[in-house]
Amino acid sequence: MAPDVAIVVVTYNSAAVIGDLLDSLPAGLAGLDADVVIVDNSSTDGTAELLASRDDCRVVRAPNRGYAAGINLGVRHAASAPAVLVLNPDVRLDPGAVPRLLAPLDRPGVGIVAPRVRNEDGSLHLSLRRTPTLGRALGLGRTRLPALAEYVHDPRAYERPGPVDWALGAILAISRECLDQTGEWDESFFLYSEETDFCLRARDRGWSTWYEPTATAMHIGGASGQNDFTHTLQILNRVRLYRRRSSAAAGLCYYLLTILSEASWALRGHHQSRSAIRALLRPSTRPAEAHCSGSLVPS
Repeated sequence: MAPDVAIVVVTYNSAAVIGDLLDSLPAGLAGLDADVVIVDNSSTDGTAELLASRDDCRVVRAPNRGYAAGINLGVRHAASAPAVLVLNPDVRLDPGAVPRLLAPLDRPGVGIVAPRVRNEDGSLHLSLRRTPTLGRALGLGRTRLPALAEYVHDPRAYERPGPVDWALGAILAISRECLDQTGEWDESFFLYSEETDFCLRARDRGWSTWYEPTATAMHIGGASGQNDFTHTLQILNRVRLYRRRSSAAAGLCYYLLTILSEASWALRGHHQSRSAIRALLRPSTRPAEAHCSGSLVPS
């Protein structure tokens, strides 16, 4: 018989956190049957060996072609199930979280479900996002105005269930039908923006992303670190995503506004923004993983 859900986790040097995620799954599943597939993207810290010693998951070893590629590989190896649950290795599911996540997938038109997420200290994690726009490229998210902020800051929005533009990709339940119609995650996004792209492409095909606050989990966050490389990828991929979904003129405007935003952060001492500005202005300096060194405006 097919499992109730296929769980796909992508690891990279995750030995310090993956065990606790797996330990949280039985209570999180609350009796549901799951096929747990972990794709290890060539970890060097013993992650794959640690996983091989356990009997509660299957491990697929892979070259590191990015997060989206890992998810796609995991889905291909997973047993057929009516839903796929994508998890980061630094997540801890609360008891009963998975049935509550899967329940909204029975609603007409709901293809993706995201839970309420808290930080390690118990505070609310701002996991809900708005569609990227030119106004939201200005770097004025600290105003918390919806027209300027991609993050949803209002705590009241995290108290009620309902549709959202997109959500943090650390914990997403996806119906098999939505996944089949939307297609695989875009592997040209090595890291960052892949969940944005998937949620927006699903919406293009009539599938909404639903926020379900009764499903809860903790996200440790930062386990993969933040440095010049990851920040630069994050910024480049934001520009690429917007350019792909807009006209050339709008894409150019978004690119220029992003440079201005990063410059304002650099002036405030954010050294990682200097690396991002260099990559935006000089395509030859962009990481190979970004796949966008051939044109000035990343696409």
